[in-house]
Amino acid sequence: MTHVLRDVDRPGSRLHKKETVEAVTIIETPPMVVVGVVGYVETPKGLRAFKTVFANHVSESFKRRMYKTYYTHKWDPKTKSLKRWEPKAFAGEHAKRTEAELKADLDSIEKNCQVIRVVAHTQMELMKNLRQRKAHVMEIQVNGGDVKGKVAFAAGKLEKLVNVRDVFAEAEKIDCLAATKGHGYEGVVARWGVRRLPRKTHRGLRKVACIGAWHPSRVHFSIARAGQDGYHHRTEKNKQIYRIGEKTKEGVQDNSCATDTDLTNKGITPLGGFPHYGIVRDDWLMLKGCVPGVRKRAITLRKTIIASNKRKEPAALKFIDTSSKFGHGRYQTSEEKEKFLGKTKKVR
Repeated sequence: MTHVLRDVDRPGSRLHKKETVEAVTIIETPPMVVVGVVGYVETPKGLRAFKTVFANHVSESFKRRMYKTYYTHKWDPKTKSLKRWEPKAFAGEHAKRTEAELKADLDSIEKNCQVIRVVAHTQMELMKNLRQRKAHVMEIQVNGGDVKGKVAFAAGKLEKLVNVRDVFAEAEKIDCLAATKGHGYEGVVARWGVRRLPRKTHRGLRKVACIGAWHPSRVHFSIARAGQDGYHHRTEKNKQIYRIGEKTKEGVQDNSCATDTDLTNKGITPLGGFPHYGIVRDDWLMLKGCVPGVRKRAITLRKTIIASNKRKEPAALKFIDTSSKFGHGRYQTSEEKEKFLGKTKKVR
């Protein structure tokens, strides 16, 4: 996280046309890759998966997710599951799926299915700050138009990148889904915030004294009990996007954090990097406020399903703080620090 200075444009508020400092969250968002198309049939018992069509070329990170023991797996071209989606490296009868076979699979999906989704995965090789090499895989539903158009759109996205700018826009409000910070097994005082018992209580005082009546002869679900605290799946709605930053090309000055009132050429990474994370190297989002989860944990972003009735307020950013987060940061760039303190021994 960092903070920004901006002008408030909120008629009726005491802060209207005044400056305010707000906390913001930076989320690194490398492009995702579409590797499959799934068709679902609507039945009385809900959706049923009809057919999945994978691309001919898939990355190593995706294979790691598909195979539990990837590091010991023998890549045998005769394996039936591999025959469906393996690179061109295998020749002869086990070559990649032909265009005719691909078209036949897509036609059957178009003919029988009502719901179309694409299979997309993250690119772990771009995340230099993470040790994980398994990709995160998810299905994304394709909406709008008829089934034929959906299948054509999904098939056209196979093996292609989906950037965050293709999905979201600045000033838009989105939902964030993630697992919260885990705290392990906790008692009722830490987990539910109940009051401690009096000092002379027998058999402990960080407890709930009465956990229910004789009848019904069971413990009701609403009674505070000890158990897992944190690491829960949570959704935060209507988080506004203040800025979308793009990955800078090699040798080009990164000025993604310059504003109309602060013309300093600087990137989003603060001096010394983000604590417990490091350097932001790819595309990123700046969201107002906080989001669930901890650093280096996957966060799912989606279009908001419960739109806010409040007016979309323009960000009007005047300053983005990039000073060090490891203490009382005073300098926005390394050049500014060097100009004030002089060259360090390492630089000399």
